[in-house]
Amino acid sequence: MSTVLSLTDLAVELGPKTARRQVVRGVTLDLVAGQIQGLAGESGSGKTVTAMAVLGLLPGSATVSGSVRMGTTELTTLRKRELNRVRGRRIAMIFQDPSASLHPQLSIGAQLTDHVRHHLGMKRKEARGRAAELLDRVKVPDPESALNRYPHQFSGGQRQRIAIAMALACEPEVLLADEPTTALDVTVQAGILHLLRDLVDERNLAVLLVTHDLGVMSAVADDVAVMRHGRLVESGARRQMFTDPQHPYTRQLLEAMPDAQESEIL
Repeated sequence: MSTVLSLTDLAVELGPKTARRQVVRGVTLDLVAGQIQGLAGESGSGKTVTAMAVLGLLPGSATVSGSVRMGTTELTTLRKRELNRVRGRRIAMIFQDPSASLHPQLSIGAQLTDHVRHHLGMKRKEARGRAAELLDRVKVPDPESALNRYPHQFSGGQRQRIAIAMALACEPEVLLADEPTTALDVTVQAGILHLLRDLVDERNLAVLLVTHDLGVMSAVADDVAVMRHGRLVESGARRQMFTDPQHPYTRQLLEAMPDAQESEIL
């Protein structure tokens, strides 16, 4: 197992100068190739801010300290142009609402082909073939036809599959998934999680899965870190975290899970 991305003592401050607030405090975490690292916690705990800090997607007023290192590259000190070479190419992100990451006025084909042509330098025909292959892999029906359609013509689950295809288009090493199944019903959610696990195993991806849903975490994560008030309070292997939690907050989160979900934890 090799570490692909390392967060060391990461801290983030947000807000106006007169009322700065530290929303992430001293987060240290490693993402390993071929594994899903879960990041759990209630809303407002700092999970999404942590993921956004990795790609420099925070507001301009944010102050980031500590280290986000990919190999020998320190991401927190990269200039915007240099960071743009990393975004989408080496590190990709899936957002909670696929409608926010898909342009409503552009066809799926245009969005997928523009992405790979920009990062990989493919010709239009080659890029379109690549786009169709990606849609087929994430199980979007009739990929060739889907390329000519628009986001509003797909269901929420299909839009999320398309967003996953876009994230994987340039074969990134790291995937950041921010609540990727929250807006989906249980059946569709299960399909997305199964797809994510398969893609991780196939492509040796390192994944950070951000979610407040411990049922989701128990289904696919290899390791789990629990976050509260901007800090990591506990981390470890999935089985240990769910069967023998050490921190009172982790135990409270588990106690809040519906019985049906608890019975499915491995």
